This record gives sequence, structure tokens and C-alpha cells, in this order.
Amino acid sequence: MIKSMTGFGSAKGVCERLEISVELKSVNNRYLDCTVKLPRVFSLIEEPLKAIIQKHISRGKVDVYIAIDTSSSEDVEIKVNRHLAKAYVLALTSMAEDNGLRCDINVTDLTRFPDILQAEKREADPEILIEGIGGILKEAISGFDNMRLREGEKLKQDILARLTVIGKLTDLIEEISPRSVAEYRKKLEVRMSELLQTSGIDEERILMEAAIFADRVAINEETVRLRSHIGQLKELLDSKEPVGRKIDFLVQELNREANTIGSKGNDAEMSRNIVDLKAEIEKIREQAQNIE
Repeated sequence: MIKSMTGFGSAKGVCERLEISVELKSVNNRYLDCTVKLPRVFSLIEEPLKAIIQKHISRGKVDVYIAIDTSSSEDVEIKVNRHLAKAYVLALTSMAEDNGLRCDINVTDLTRFPDILQAEKREADPEILIEGIGGILKEAISGFDNMRLREGEKLKQDILARLTVIGKLTDLIEEISPRSVAEYRKKLEVRMSELLQTSGIDEERILMEAAIFADRVAINEETVRLRSHIGQLKELLDSKEPVGRKIDFLVQELNREANTIGSKGNDAEMSRNIVDLKAEIEKIREQAQNIE
């Protein structure tokens, strides 16, 4: 099934006692353009997380937002600056001796001095973080993919409907084309009669001119290729692989054949059908811009 390039997904979880929230959204883009935004202190895990995204998404501008809440983490370690504490004790004892005072120092007194006690959070293991956050990211990608698949199914049905219309228009154009040759032959006979002012028209000359015209306006090759491209497009719409670029190419080929047929057509009704044909192709082209 085809996927749309636009989608949204989110997931939450806990890793290393850290609360993790992941959101990703994407819009159309010719290639994959992925941006991962997370707290700077965790920037080391950005590239491994991008690698996970690249395995699941091949096309589109993807923005991933990862929020990491450390406020509830219990991984706090209190460190004692022993050298500084000893220096404070020596300084206080020296001051007491110099001034003939008692030196009553207890631990509580020491803790009031700056930088004696330092609270530090233990650093989380990067490998564990990558595995944990990567799992939450994959969960978000799963929801993201489900949304893209639903949108992709709508795109598929719309394109299939337009391909049906294109097929019918191709049939009509094929029916009209021989009529234009017959009309050309009649006009040619009238003109030659007027020029020669006689009924003795060279039938062989008429046949030769009509044959040249018929060859010039023949659209058999173009309509065969049109139907071939329609068939290939239908096959791509059932593919499980990303096919957006291939569909882009085939739509260009459809448009090329339609333009060639248009340059050969000289019938008013045929021209109207060609305009309708090209309009349907353009609508498919617009829809194809949304396909991964």
C-alpha cells in the first residue's frame, strides 16, 4: 500500500528513570530531510535516532521532537569536596588559635560553606538511552505510519478513479481520430473541385494526400503507450515499496503522450477530450506530490 508523505505520530515512555515524549510530523519533500530536536545534553544520541527514522521513512520533510524530563529522576549523587572541607577546618582552627578562641566545629557548620556538598545527576548510559528512546520513537513511527497509510489509501482511490477517466477519454479520442481523416478527405475534394472547376478530380491524388494526412495524425502509438503507462501506474499503486518518484516519472510520460496527441488533433471534439485528458493527468500529478 502506498503512503502519504504527510503524517503525525507520538508516543511516551520512561527510560533510565527519565520521562520521554516523542512527536514526529512530516510534509511533502522531494527527498528525505530529517531533523531531530532534543535537549543539547543528549545530542550524542541524535545520529543513532536518525538512523532509525531512515529505516522507516524514505521521503518527506520529517521533524522529530524529543522531550526528556529529568525532574523526576532519582539518579542524584551527593559528592563531598573533601579537600575544600579540610581547608575550611584548618582555616577555622588557625583563626581560633590566633585569637585565643575555642574552636567548636561540627559537620553541620561545614555544610553551610559553599561548594562543600555538590549534587550531581548520574550520567545515563548512551547505549541504554539509544535503545530505550529508540523503542519509544518506533512506537511513534508506528502511529505515524498508520496515519500515512490511511491517507495513502485515499490518494490511491482518487488516482485510480482518474486513471479510469483517462482510459475512457483515450477510447473516445481513438474513435474520433479516423473521423478527422474522413473529414479532411471531403474538404480536400471540395477544394480541388473549386480550384479545378471540374468534376474530373484525380482520385489517386486525393488518396495519396489523405494517406499522408492520416499518417501525420495517427495516434495509435501514443494511445498504446498511454494505456501501458496506466497499467504500470495501477501496479505501482499496489506496491509495498515507496513509489512516489516512479509515479512522478510515469505522470510525466502520460503528459508527454497527451501533448503529442494534442499536436496531431484537428477536430474540435477531439481537442475538448484532450483538454479533459490533460486536466486529469495534472490532478494525478498534484496527488503524486503527496506520495512517499
